[in-house]
Amino acid sequence: MKGVANVETVLKIDHLTKKFSGLVAVNDLSIEMRKHTIHALIGPNGSGKSTTVNLVTGFLKTSEGTVKYHGEEIQDRPIHEISRKGISRTFQNLKLFKSMTVLENLMVGGHSKTEQGILNFLVNPVKARQEEKMLKEKAEDILNTLGMYELRNENIGNIAYGRQKVTELGRALMCDPKLLFLDEPAAGLNPTERVEFVSILLKVFESGIDLFLIEHNMDVVMNISNMITVINFGTKIAEGTPKEVQNDTQVISAYLGDKYRK
Repeated sequence: MKGVANVETVLKIDHLTKKFSGLVAVNDLSIEMRKHTIHALIGPNGSGKSTTVNLVTGFLKTSEGTVKYHGEEIQDRPIHEISRKGISRTFQNLKLFKSMTVLENLMVGGHSKTEQGILNFLVNPVKARQEEKMLKEKAEDILNTLGMYELRNENIGNIAYGRQKVTELGRALMCDPKLLFLDEPAAGLNPTERVEFVSILLKVFESGIDLFLIEHNMDVVMNISNMITVINFGTKIAEGTPKEVQNDTQVISAYLGDKYRK
């Protein structure tokens, strides 16, 4: 998996900066992500990782800099517009609807791809029912791929945390993403669950979806990433392959520690 040589750029972040009332959360950050790669963003807590993803995916407005997706500037665009370009995400804190079933949670994630709404339902209920049927079939297909089909009718609050993580991943896949951002996807999972989740992520990647992940579990990052960017206090301090990053003295000092040196 490592050492992918494809030169096509999927995502280009140039001099990205975000300030909150004088506090610089992301400082002049530049990242270039190649097609068909798993790119990780790592760093200490509070280093600006989630803020970076929020800027790219439209959840925050930039202070300075540009974000280009396949050469088109997308910074400060509405969330739904960015989603329709093929970018989706999961969240560090699960955003699932606890009163809904697993299947219903996925179906909610696919509504941005339909024309449904209260007005449309009243005007054209036949089409609305057709779209609902399409969403249900698509959700069931994704759950089957993720090994979650048997749990489709379970209330989300009744299934294990690891299964909830997979459900959120499935909901993100309902948007037909070409680029998927994962914010701490393995957080809170035990070693066995992490191994299972990594195998699912690799299956998603092999289906043609590029992955950009924030993750504190270095066993996950080092085993599946092609490239790693390291930031500290919102500033990039290193970038390279897992082996290069593991042996970078600045990264070892600021974040990893000597146990990750190869």
